Amino acid sequence: MSQPDTPVVKDLVLIGGGHSHIAVLKRFGMRPMPGVRLTLICRDAHTPYSGMLPGYIAGHYGFDEAHIDLEPLARFAGARFYHDEACGLDPGERLVHCHGRPPVRYDRVSINIGSTPRVAQVPGAQDRVVPVKPINNFLGRWQALVERVRNHSGAMRIAVVGAGAGGVELILAAQHRLRTLLAEDGDDPDRLELHLFGAEPTILPTHGQRVRKRFRQVLERRGVHVHMGEAVTEVAGATLHTDRDRALNCDEVLWATAAGGPAWLAETPLALDERGFIRVGETLQSVSHPEVFAAGDITSMDGHPREKAGVFAVRMGPPLTRNLRRALTDRRPRPYRPQRRFLSLISTGDRYAIASRGWISFEGAWVWRWKDRIDRRFMAKYHDLPEMDTGEDSPRVASGLADSDALREISAVAMRCGGCGAKVGSTVLSRALAQLQPYHREDVLVGLHSPDDAAVVEVPPGKRMVHSVDFFRSFVDDPYVLGQVAANHSLGDIYAMGAEPQTALALATVPHGLEAKVEDTIYQMMAGALRVLDESGTALAGGHTGEGAELALGFSVNGLVDAETLLRKAGMREGDVLILTKPLGTGTLFAADMRYQAKGRWIEGALEAMLQSNYQAARCLHRHGATACTDVTGFGLLGHLVEMIRPSGVDVTLDLAELPILDGAQETVRSGILSSLQPENVRLRRAIRNLEEVAGHERYPLLFDPQTSGGLLASVPAEATEACLTELRGLGYSEARPIGRVLAESEALEPVTLVA
Repeated sequence: MSQPDTPVVKDLVLIGGGHSHIAVLKRFGMRPMPGVRLTLICRDAHTPYSGMLPGYIAGHYGFDEAHIDLEPLARFAGARFYHDEACGLDPGERLVHCHGRPPVRYDRVSINIGSTPRVAQVPGAQDRVVPVKPINNFLGRWQALVERVRNHSGAMRIAVVGAGAGGVELILAAQHRLRTLLAEDGDDPDRLELHLFGAEPTILPTHGQRVRKRFRQVLERRGVHVHMGEAVTEVAGATLHTDRDRALNCDEVLWATAAGGPAWLAETPLALDERGFIRVGETLQSVSHPEVFAAGDITSMDGHPREKAGVFAVRMGPPLTRNLRRALTDRRPRPYRPQRRFLSLISTGDRYAIASRGWISFEGAWVWRWKDRIDRRFMAKYHDLPEMDTGEDSPRVASGLADSDALREISAVAMRCGGCGAKVGSTVLSRALAQLQPYHREDVLVGLHSPDDAAVVEVPPGKRMVHSVDFFRSFVDDPYVLGQVAANHSLGDIYAMGAEPQTALALATVPHGLEAKVEDTIYQMMAGALRVLDESGTALAGGHTGEGAELALGFSVNGLVDAETLLRKAGMREGDVLILTKPLGTGTLFAADMRYQAKGRWIEGALEAMLQSNYQAARCLHRHGATACTDVTGFGLLGHLVEMIRPSGVDVTLDLAELPILDGAQETVRSGILSSLQPENVRLRRAIRNLEEVAGHERYPLLFDPQTSGGLLASVPAEATEACLTELRGLGYSEARPIGRVLAESEALEPVTLVA
């Protein structure tokens, strides 16, 4: 979790993780701006590099080689990374609307989301074709197409619609990859038949005659059927219809043409061109709303028409960064004029490429190697992140702020009181909470709906009250996600004891700053928490919010349980099977994330596990006769298991091979990256009977990995295990595993035996 050294006074929001924005992130990481909070909103954790995309499709590059990991890049930049997709923009209120979270406020916003296929303009295409744009969506569909081809028997016809550079590279790369895979499978590569359609009279219409001629020769030699001057007018089932009355049956159709802006942009007041792209001037600002910047394929620059090519998005990165800095410090942005011509290195599917710039053209395997070196050098800038520069450039940033209102705003909130003077102001807190609607329970007599000095709740006859409290500093930069995880984590103890949650009191710490920024942070954080609390039927009855150095959140939760159904840590019986409902590894993964060593998809997977409630798992375990239960959190699996073993008076065996592990956790442990709490947890190794035999096992360190919002660990009668696991997996706990057995207590001092 990155923390600003100065109070937040301005918010810069980046929508999309395109080529221009990765440059902005890198440069802000190298030269942070005091008082500016950076937020990235992007659905995907990995953004593909367009220069290596044909090579990735052809099989020359692996996923990580051809993708930029936004998670470590955002952390390096000190940016909050919101894994979501923008679906609206309100320039009047300066809000970005997203699909799965509350609106995000901005002072300046930049949009770099690429283009969107307009397949709906062709009847039948929307439901039948595989669009290439946006690229992130295409890659998953491409892998599915590959599997369909491999599993298909007999001849297969594939069409690519669009004969520009992207379409030509795509069909050649796809042909190379599919023929290679079929040959490896012992299948006949010649059963593939490929067709290229283009509405223009010639392929590669923006390139020189020599390049067009050379690619026509390549396509002919590769057996690709080329249909130029034929616009596809309809897709009827498996049949393509063209404006020349051609009807061609196709098994697969890839769509590489007719892209435009996403539909949600048309619902904003931003000035757009006829294809739905954002109109910008030479400063990369919207011509209608100067606080909105845009770059890459989503833009149409007035006075500088250009084709949609990744090279322009890459080159827009530095001037976009410069102008965002200037706008944030109330200085006039500077013009950027894109070059008219650029060098294109177009691959032919195999490790061969043709260079094109105006009338100049040259080709060969050496051109592909040259392109490969250029692409790898570009990717290295974002894979190998340097240390933050706090040297000679920093004073220039600070002096820029001194000329604006930002530094004066920082000074106004710099001196903060302690004690009760560190509480968040009542008006700020009231405004934030007024936007939220906590779950209403009739047994909450006094709560947020009728505030007083304390909450008052009613305990029904025959019920027992269960109390628990959890609190931790933020490990993610998204307060909405923090709210969800903190609420899930705090409810875990209640679920583990077989209770139903009743009320929660929030304990929050928020970094100081301008009232509007503090209010928004509280709102985002509590909106996330309420999403979880409301789903569980828990009423938020009150709490305490204060200022501090970093964001932190916890809850004091109480629940209700029948005395006879109370589930304790004690109670394990000989013959029971140990079941773990969620995978391990959050501690090591987020330790790696702090060091820029965790891949974005690993962190996404860990957060997905953290956001999964233990409620259904607890009910399932209870239905199948669980004899003891606890939630696995900070003390790690072994620490919490020992807490069950001692009062139960039993021994256990644990099967290391059966432990469910989060994707990436084994790699980070292997690299020696461990949580700061790990050394203290490791002291419990004295509970392991065969320690010398298993201490070198690759999964051994994960026994001590502290978990946040971890799963439930329960002992279940052996005869109920299979049915319990089947139900758990049906409920969405796909990684639930039987990890060990309960044995009779022995005379040995060490109660745990590990099976390697």
